[in-house]
Amino acid sequence: MEKTKANKDVTIIIAAHKNYHMPQDSMYLPVHVGAEGKDIDLGYIKDNTGENISEKNASYCELTGLYWAWKNLDSVYIGLAHYRRHFSYSKKSKDVFDNVLKYSELKPLLKKYKVFVPKKRKYYIETLYSHYAHTHYASHLDETRKIIKKLYPQYLKNYDIVMDRRWGYMFNMMIMQKDLFVDYCEWLFNILFALEKKIGKKNVDLSGFQGRFYGRVSEILFNVWLEQKLTEGTIKNTEIKELNFVYMEKIDWKRKGMSFLKAKFGHKKYEGSF
Repeated sequence: MEKTKANKDVTIIIAAHKNYHMPQDSMYLPVHVGAEGKDIDLGYIKDNTGENISEKNASYCELTGLYWAWKNLDSVYIGLAHYRRHFSYSKKSKDVFDNVLKYSELKPLLKKYKVFVPKKRKYYIETLYSHYAHTHYASHLDETRKIIKKLYPQYLKNYDIVMDRRWGYMFNMMIMQKDLFVDYCEWLFNILFALEKKIGKKNVDLSGFQGRFYGRVSEILFNVWLEQKLTEGTIKNTEIKELNFVYMEKIDWKRKGMSFLKAKFGHKKYEGSF
C-alpha cells in the first residue's frame, strides 16, 4: 500500500470504533481501529488496510491505529488522538469541539518543538507503578521490565525512574517528528510483541476490560522512551511542548475518584472506563 499523506506537515490519526463528530481540519485523519472482521463501514480509513495488526485491537486498543500510522503514513509530523479526547491549544468556546487543536495553531510551533504531549496527569498519592498495580496487574509491568532488561538494557534505569514517578504523559496521545515517531513505534512494538509471547496465554481469564492491558502498559512506556531520549540528548526539554486536552463527553469524576480509592485501599481492580 502506498503511504498516505493526509497533510504534508502533520497527520494526526483519530482512533475510533464508531461514528462520531470529527474535526474537519485537514491534519486529522479518522481511523477505524479494530476494523478486521467487522462488517461495518464508518466512512473512515480502516486499520486493516496496508501493513497492520488490526486483529489485535481487542487487547491493543488504539495501538492498532498507532501501528497503522507507523506503517502507512508519510508526513513530517505524525500523531494520535482519540474520538473522545483531543489536543487543545486554548479554550475559546463553551462548545468543546471549537476548542480542539487546529493546524493553524500548531503550525507556528513546529519550528520549535519536536514532540507534543498532553498535559501531565498527576497521581499525587500513587506512583505510576503502584497505580497500575492497584487498578490492573503488576505482573504486566514486571514482565515488561524483564523484557527491557534483555532487549534494551540501556533503558532500564529510566524505566525504574519513570515507574517511581507520580505523574506521566498518558492516553497514548502524542505528535512527533516522523523520525522520532518511527523510532518510538519500533521500540514499543518490539517490547509489546515480546510481552504478548511471554504472558499472552496466561491472561485468558482476564475480563475484556482488563485484557486490554497492552494499551495501558504502552501509556507508561511512552514516558520511558521519552526520558531515554532526553538522557541521550536526542531530544531536549525545550523541544517538548505540553498541550491541553479536552474530553468530548462528560466525565463522571465522582465515580472515577471512588474507583481510584477502592483500587488503592480496597484492592478492587478497575472494570470499566469513566
